[in-house]
Amino acid sequence: MADLAARPEFYYEDTEEGRAQILEDYQKILDEIDAGIDGAFRVRPKAGMEVVRIPEFKEKTAPGAYYEQPALDGSRPGRFFANLYDIKATPKYGMRTLAYHEGIPGHHFQIAIAMELEGMPFMRRMAPFTAYIEGWALYAEQVAWELGYQDNPYDNVGRLVGELFRAVRLVVDTGIHHKRWTREQGIEYMLANTGMAESDVISEIERYIVMPGQATSYKIGMIKILELREKAMQELGDQFDLRDFHDVVLKNGAVPLDILEKIVDRYIESKKEGMALAAAS
Repeated sequence: MADLAARPEFYYEDTEEGRAQILEDYQKILDEIDAGIDGAFRVRPKAGMEVVRIPEFKEKTAPGAYYEQPALDGSRPGRFFANLYDIKATPKYGMRTLAYHEGIPGHHFQIAIAMELEGMPFMRRMAPFTAYIEGWALYAEQVAWELGYQDNPYDNVGRLVGELFRAVRLVVDTGIHHKRWTREQGIEYMLANTGMAESDVISEIERYIVMPGQATSYKIGMIKILELREKAMQELGDQFDLRDFHDVVLKNGAVPLDILEKIVDRYIESKKEGMALAAAS
């Protein structure tokens, strides 16, 4: 990771033109996958999405990227905000996995679809259950890889680095809030084990200090969604359809993970009943 991070061909020019090119390339990545994933998704958000720069006045202490939900009245699309403060924090091999996490099929799909659900109480359409929300976005990175959108080995390294980053989060969050690590211990551990730019590491650790437990939600949520998908695949066999599974996970809005498990279990039982009726007739 250190070797890749030191290679200049993986970075854009440290100019305004270089930063504009980053935003343009992010948009191309998202447009590409949006046009090609009908085989994995039936439900799609009506709201569009765009890539914009994190405002310069706050980019120094902001995370590497974040998603902003579309306006409820449809007047503004969903937005993937990219941090362009430190050009070294945007290696080309990490762009695809970040775009899939923040945009499509990650946060934009999950959050915009939840907001657009009909017949659902307003609170349910906006519920902030972090393990589900961030677990879905991390799961979405893997789905994009499974669908062939990171065939370039360097892009796959970017995906694996991103997953390692979420695993490191489990350690530093627990270290800070349970074992009473110092800020410097957290920074040192994350620098040693992720290959991330120091500017990103510092802003991440300071975020974990003031948001206990949030950093653990990503990997825990992803593990649960993958576990439930594997369960559905094993029990339904040839009748398993990835589009059905994604419908079930996305069309109920954000929920606690134990509720998500009950929803998926209900889907499995309903599908098996249908299979039994079909066999009997």
